[in-house]
Amino acid sequence: MIAAGAILAGLFGALVGSFLNVVGHRLPLGESVVRPASRCPGCRTPIKPYDNVPVLSWLILRGRCRSCREPIPARYPLVELATALLCLAVVVDQGVDRGVWLGIAFVILLVPVTIIDLDHRIIPNVLMAIGAGVALALLLATDPGAMPGHLIAALAAGGFLLVAALAYPGGMGMGDVKLAAVMGLFLGRDVAAALLFAMLAGTVVGAAIIARKGAAEGRKTAIPFGPFLAFGGLVGLLAGDPIVEWYLRTFA
Repeated sequence: MIAAGAILAGLFGALVGSFLNVVGHRLPLGESVVRPASRCPGCRTPIKPYDNVPVLSWLILRGRCRSCREPIPARYPLVELATALLCLAVVVDQGVDRGVWLGIAFVILLVPVTIIDLDHRIIPNVLMAIGAGVALALLLATDPGAMPGHLIAALAAGGFLLVAALAYPGGMGMGDVKLAAVMGLFLGRDVAAALLFAMLAGTVVGAAIIARKGAAEGRKTAIPFGPFLAFGGLVGLLAGDPIVEWYLRTFA
């Protein structure tokens, strides 16, 4: 049952990942994510359905447009593959029941957030609003009793990063604060593990940049924090509960 569900989740994730590529490209530019249909970035020829099969079409066409042979960035199939693997991993970790949709929705949100923050250094408000709405709706539909705890987690996570953003405005933006709050809605108490691993990952990468460029230049290097929050969110989703339980047993 879980194996079949995981395979279906992977196929679903690949299809959604194709759409998330469009979202990641068009949303920051203020363009519609629905119209026009996908086109070659070089010759603007609409992509035929048989050339728009996630991952496979890119491999068959050897990463080039069928019409003009313009190279198609490898990021597109990688996003599709990553989304497929993440959806599959959620089902393997959480099993097949209606509660798994909260985790699947969460990873689907994190993918465009990461793409857009890496490319444009922003986390769009519209994604945060959609994420918050979806999280609340799924909680009400699947586990309404957990709603208070998730709301508290959202306030705590958002408040924690708000303090950090106010104390060090150059290192963190309000988009990161909103993302942390939305992560709390999806993860509940496991958002604590998510924030911990996001901070650790950001610290490690920052230290590596300083070691490579030197302290003066390294501290001036702008690094978007959204991808680190997304990484932490995945840790919180897939391993947050045992991490929190270990902490409570050890230090509480």
